[in-house]
Amino acid sequence: MRIAIISDVHANLEALQAVTRDIESHNIERVFFLGDAVGYGADPNQCIKMISDLCEIKLLGNHDYVAMGLESPEHFNVMAKQSIFWTRRELKRKAVERMSDFEMEATFLDYYFVHATPENPADWNYLLTVDDAVRNFDLFSQSFCFVGHSHLPSVFCLRPDGTVTATEKADDFQAAPDCRYIINVGSVGQPRDGNRKACYLTADTDTNRFEYRRLSYDLNKAQEKMRKAQLPEFLITRLANGQ
Repeated sequence: MRIAIISDVHANLEALQAVTRDIESHNIERVFFLGDAVGYGADPNQCIKMISDLCEIKLLGNHDYVAMGLESPEHFNVMAKQSIFWTRRELKRKAVERMSDFEMEATFLDYYFVHATPENPADWNYLLTVDDAVRNFDLFSQSFCFVGHSHLPSVFCLRPDGTVTATEKADDFQAAPDCRYIINVGSVGQPRDGNRKACYLTADTDTNRFEYRRLSYDLNKAQEKMRKAQLPEFLITRLANGQ
């Protein structure tokens, strides 16, 4: 079975539309979403609806959680706060109802899904280093854990001898049968790995072969909408820089 795993759309409708078109053209049977439908971008309601219609598994990210009023944005930086307050004003009741059905974590076959980390998912910690990975491998039983949150596509591999290696990923790779993995699927709507193209991951559940897909989208249109909404200029320009 071929599945697609998407994350961190951040209300970027143009990026999500490009990813959706690509998914539809590659015989993907199921789509899973790892959180942060909203925040930063100018189309929260439309993105929530698309994600709800498209995805079988739908997780909450920290921006979704705060946008729904379940947590204070006090720990957000100034620009993230501005965008989340704008998002709260824009969200329709139906969009909030849709997000209320999103989960904190989920499993499918030998795959475990969470937005941030297996360790205390609602603390929204980042999984960035080998030390982070070592601590988290003990907290899920499946062979594969998929995360988002940092917007940085990467793969952590736990080898049979107990060592953990980290690799930044930008293409495809074959999982070894005797290893366990934590895989960051990257970001659809706000990549931060220096590549402005929307990013998502496909997986073949029979062979455990994975491919990062990078897609161009109408960046200018997304930026124009953000400027019209008077969202912070830094958030607008960073889309073009992939940072």
